[in-house]
Amino acid sequence: MDDREFRTAMGRFATGITVVTSLQDNQPRGMTANAFMSVSLNPKLVLVSISNRAKMNACIQQTGRYGVSVLAESQKEVAMTFAGQLSNARSPEFAWMDGLPVLSGSLVTLACNVVDAHPAGDHTLFIGEVTSLNIQSGQPLLFFSGQYSQLPVFAG
Repeated sequence: MDDREFRTAMGRFATGITVVTSLQDNQPRGMTANAFMSVSLNPKLVLVSISNRAKMNACIQQTGRYGVSVLAESQKEVAMTFAGQLSNARSPEFAWMDGLPVLSGSLVTLACNVVDAHPAGDHTLFIGEVTSLNIQSGQPLLFFSGQYSQLPVFAG
């Protein structure tokens, strides 16, 4: 199998969309990521997988901290901005949680301290202990087969 075929196959797994954030030179930095998961309830751990070539990888290694914002269906432009798909996008609205930037309007925001990092192929798996969280109501923004999507509305 080639890289494209593998990427296509992995794209068939529907995911939510997050923006992983950190600080670089005291400025908020972020990147769109769908490689996010819960790891443990006790202690409260989550994992993000970040490309070794991504600037965010160096930010997280330098600070030892990261934020995660689980995007709402209304935040497609935010996802596209942090994925480098929009050049004329509006500046995102950041909130602050435990000294980390997170995105206002997200369904969930988390502040995390890195407790472990594992090289894995061309990515690094950063396991973070959640130090703070916020939950909002709403519907998620989804990603499937290379496309942004929303949950269908069902008539009850």
